[in-house]
Amino acid sequence: MANPSLRANRALSALAAAALAGCGGGPSITADADVAFVGVSVIPMDSERVLADQTVLVKGDRIVAVAPSADVAVPEGATRVDGAGKYLLPGIAEMHGHVFTTPTITVEIAETFPELYVLTGVTTVRTMAGTPWQFELKAAIDSGRILGPTLYTASPSLNGQSVRNAAHGDSLVRAHHAAGYDLLKVHPGLTRASYDAIVAAAAELGIRVAGHVPADVGIQRALEAKQGVDHLDGYYIGTGSDDAKMAELARFTAAQGVYNAPTMDLWKTLLGGYTVEQLRTRPELRYMLPALVEQWAQQTTQMVAAANQDPAAAQAEIAARDRMLVALHAAGAKLMLGSDSPQIFSVPGFSLVREVKAMVSAGLSPYAVLEAATRNSAAYFGHEAEYGTVETGKRADLILAEGNPLEDIANLHRQAGVMVRGRWLPKQEIQQRLDAIAAKVGTP
Repeated sequence: MANPSLRANRALSALAAAALAGCGGGPSITADADVAFVGVSVIPMDSERVLADQTVLVKGDRIVAVAPSADVAVPEGATRVDGAGKYLLPGIAEMHGHVFTTPTITVEIAETFPELYVLTGVTTVRTMAGTPWQFELKAAIDSGRILGPTLYTASPSLNGQSVRNAAHGDSLVRAHHAAGYDLLKVHPGLTRASYDAIVAAAAELGIRVAGHVPADVGIQRALEAKQGVDHLDGYYIGTGSDDAKMAELARFTAAQGVYNAPTMDLWKTLLGGYTVEQLRTRPELRYMLPALVEQWAQQTTQMVAAANQDPAAAQAEIAARDRMLVALHAAGAKLMLGSDSPQIFSVPGFSLVREVKAMVSAGLSPYAVLEAATRNSAAYFGHEAEYGTVETGKRADLILAEGNPLEDIANLHRQAGVMVRGRWLPKQEIQQRLDAIAAKVGTP
């Protein structure tokens, strides 16, 4: 019987297919002039602590003050947000997301994905299937024409079909770097020679490589190359359920400075952890095209059936993936938050509600998960001075939570509002925007 991880990996790669070009229209969305969060508890995410009764002042797209409320004068005319009983923390990052269009997803509908991310507190997205259209989308977001997170874009897939040989791989790396992609995306099927040429060219140019671990490469070589790893790809093939091997590989991962975006809940789905009937009950599906949901149902039915051919093996892999995640954190390896949305019942933004719970369920503390969701994203890109913590001078990407997520990670998504680059979106406006998206996709 084929290894469940290999089988699901092939299926997942097949889902992230081609993207189309184009860009639509929309209203201008800009930062508010002055916003003051008054009397709020701040979780700055520079360490595991809470600062009580603070006022956080935002001007334009920047945080300009974080101090005890008695010490901050709120400017006249500023929008005052009552923070009593609430918790302010950095916006979170989806570090394995997508904004592509396909024959099923038109450009108009694809433009709702960035908005869905923001409306659930996702203020940064690393898109992992690059197309030229994403540069247009990024420009539209940056100009304020549409509402969306800060985007970092991966290159088009480097895989066994797109890369003919080592020389071709080298040339593609240079072309993608010149085009302005933020990182290179690798998929299965690459030969060892092509892979080695890709990572060598990437190292020369100073551009990151991340994604899957091709079978001809293996996890050890990927870590030696300092490739970022998504889906914990290659770890289970390399370690099985052997905890000693997991610990050894985790230590090597940490030593190499490799970041993992584990997508825990997605792989639970791929390995038959949910029935299709259970997945269909997710309320956030109202924000997805019904035709896309049906496509997901067909794909997932096939995957669940495949996993159920050997359910013991599938369950063993789910359990081993949980232990591998804990081993990585214990070794000091860097983790990031990712869910591979929008793919097979992973609705943009909403899928991270399930992902943070899956990471805590696996054995991580809420603070470790929040660190993966916030400051680790900024560190990955070398942009610690720009975002990832609540500090003076940082970009005003914020979540106002109605409970303390350090006590219960579910509170991260009990949101009284979200701020993206200084634009304040209170809970009522968020719901209005969500309702408008549901109406646009034709879901009652």
